[in-house]
Amino acid sequence: MSEADKIALVPILPGVLQKAEPSAKRVLADMVQDALALARTKVQPQNIPALPACTSADLESWCQNGESYCKGDGVPQDFVEAAKWFRKAAERGLASAQWNLAECYYDGEGVNQDYAEALKWFRKAAEQGHAASQATLGVCYSNGNGVPQADAEAVTWFRKAAEQGYAGGQYSLGSVYATGRGVEKDEAEALIWFHKAAKGDVLYQYLLGERYYAGDGVPQDYAEARKWFHKAAKQGNASAQSKLAWCYDKGQDVPLDYAEAVKWYRKAAEQGNVSAQNNLGRYYEHGHGVEQDYEESVKWYQKAAQQGNAWAQNKLAQCYYYGRGIPQDYEEAVKWWRTAAEPGEAWGQYNLGVCYENGHGVPQNFAEAVKWYRKAAEQGNASAQENLGACYADGRAAIDIENAVDAYQYVKLAEEHGHERAVKTAAVIKMLLSPAGFQEAERRYHRLRSTKGLDAPRKID
Repeated sequence: MSEADKIALVPILPGVLQKAEPSAKRVLADMVQDALALARTKVQPQNIPALPACTSADLESWCQNGESYCKGDGVPQDFVEAAKWFRKAAERGLASAQWNLAECYYDGEGVNQDYAEALKWFRKAAEQGHAASQATLGVCYSNGNGVPQADAEAVTWFRKAAEQGYAGGQYSLGSVYATGRGVEKDEAEALIWFHKAAKGDVLYQYLLGERYYAGDGVPQDYAEARKWFHKAAKQGNASAQSKLAWCYDKGQDVPLDYAEAVKWYRKAAEQGNVSAQNNLGRYYEHGHGVEQDYEESVKWYQKAAQQGNAWAQNKLAQCYYYGRGIPQDYEEAVKWWRTAAEPGEAWGQYNLGVCYENGHGVPQNFAEAVKWYRKAAEQGNASAQENLGACYADGRAAIDIENAVDAYQYVKLAEEHGHERAVKTAAVIKMLLSPAGFQEAERRYHRLRSTKGLDAPRKID
């Protein structure tokens, strides 16, 4: 009962007003009027805004709007606008919208990346039985994204999704059985779930092929790998097409067949697969399965290089350096070798060193040449090791007591490649070293020699 109702029920006894003093009469009369007014007005409940009523069709429509903004389907792509529509439906309980909003938070698209917020929405959808959310919630627990890492909890959610027939959950459950994370390792059980995932999903057909190819969680079997690559490739999966081409390229469980390889490389390359683009460039460069065509080779190397493929960046630089399929341009060659070298690609580092040593595309700078040779040499690049030894032998790289042990191994490599001054330089280094230091230098040299061939050419490659 409201306060107004309680006041309205207080009895006014007969004669009370008549017997009261005049001043009291006025007070009592005012009290009675206030009580009657309150009773008529009633006390209204606090004004709490409610979500407007909507139908399930409204929710689905809002979610579809979000998807359209995500994809730029009929509207300009706008992740912020997409997140707004997903939230509108998610807050009213639509599981698919909750999943999409969670994805926005997980990837930082349209909202600030926030794993905890992503986890909240994945959980809401997962608890409604949304299989993709269940599988992704498992990934969050497996990786510790937005929640403490917990393998057993990850398995619980992977299993929920897998038992609904969701391929992503089935594959993830297979993965944990293959590795023994959160469950006892069981490769037979892993294989069951991998095959369930691959049964009707092209992505997991390709991934199962990769597992057979590498022997990862399943016995290595090139024939079985090729079978799954072929199944996925026929459905247009670019990664599978590229890997199937590689099987024909290298003759793995099939006769070497450049024509078949180039067919599948082309299919994948035209979809933007960077590995296929690089390999198609290689095929045109060497005339494998196609007529040799340097200009076509450059075209495909450029596509792969622009996507960040380090080997393609090296090959494109080489084309510019030699003017093969494109006008010779040392500066452009240096640009692409630097692009490959700076993230750590050894051939890019070596070739950039050559450019600095010879003054091709950059001012001649022996210190820079030595710097890049050293970076490549430390990664085991034999050409860089030999060139670095030559720099020490020619006096272009300083030798002192601090680096003498390190320098010795490279100078000895240069000696074996016939560098005239290397013999004398090695003798000078020996004089700088103590007997123990020289023994260590010899040990390093023999270890280096045993792991690297002696046919490294001192040229752009």
